[in-house]
Amino acid sequence: MNARCFLVCAVASLIAGSVRGADAPKVPAGYKLLYEQDFSKPEALKDFTFSDPAAWRLAKEQGKPTLELHKQSVYKPEHRSPLNIALIADKVFGDFVLEVEVLSTKKPYPHQDMCLFFGFVGPMEYYYNHVAVAADPNAHNVFIVNHAPRKNFAKETTKGVIWGERVWHKLRAERDTQAGTYKVFFDDFSKPIMHAEDKTFLKGHLGFGSFDDIGMVTNIKVWGPSVEARKTEFFKRAE
Repeated sequence: MNARCFLVCAVASLIAGSVRGADAPKVPAGYKLLYEQDFSKPEALKDFTFSDPAAWRLAKEQGKPTLELHKQSVYKPEHRSPLNIALIADKVFGDFVLEVEVLSTKKPYPHQDMCLFFGFVGPMEYYYNHVAVAADPNAHNVFIVNHAPRKNFAKETTKGVIWGERVWHKLRAERDTQAGTYKVFFDDFSKPIMHAEDKTFLKGHLGFGSFDDIGMVTNIKVWGPSVEARKTEFFKRAE
C-alpha cells in the first residue's frame, strides 16, 4: 500500500468512525443495552403486563410495527392516576437511559398526552411523566403516585409540546438514582423539557401509556448499569 492510498484509507476510516460516533446514543460509562423491542414479532406482547390487556394490540403505522393503545382501559385505580399502562414485565430498573418513539392518535387538545412510567413498584407506588400539549398543575409534568392522588414535582418544565396527530416523536428519559434526578427530552436531545428530583422509589418497572388518551410506541431501548429480574405480580398479560 503506497503512502497516498494509506492516507485516503485512514481519512475514510476516521470519517466513518465520526459518523458512527454521532449516531451512537450517549450513555454514561458502564451502561449497557439492557432491553430493546421493536414489535416486529407477535410474541412481543409477552414482554408486557397491562392495566387492561384488551386496550392494547400490535399494529403498524407508517410502515413501523408498533404497540398500540387503541382504546380506553377498563381500569379503576384507587386514587386519581393514569388509566392506560403497559409495563415491561419481570424487569426492574434503577438508573437508566430510555429511548422510544411515540405517536399520539388523539385529536389535538390541551391535555393531549402520552406517558412514560418509571420506578413502578405497584399500582399505588410509582412515578409517571405526563408529556402534554399544555402545562398546568395536572398536565405536562412529572408525577408521583404514593397511596394518594398523583402529585406533580418537576423542578423545571416547558409550556408543552406539539404532538400533532399521527406524528412520530422521539423521547429520551434519563434517571440517576444517586442524585435523585430524572430528565426527559422531546425530539431535541440537547435540552430536557423537564427536570425532576425525588428518591422515593429507587427501583421499579418501566412502562408506556397515557392518562386517558390513545397512541402508539415502538423502537424501545433501555441502557443502564444493570437490570433486576423480578416477577411482575400485578396487572395482566395479553392472552
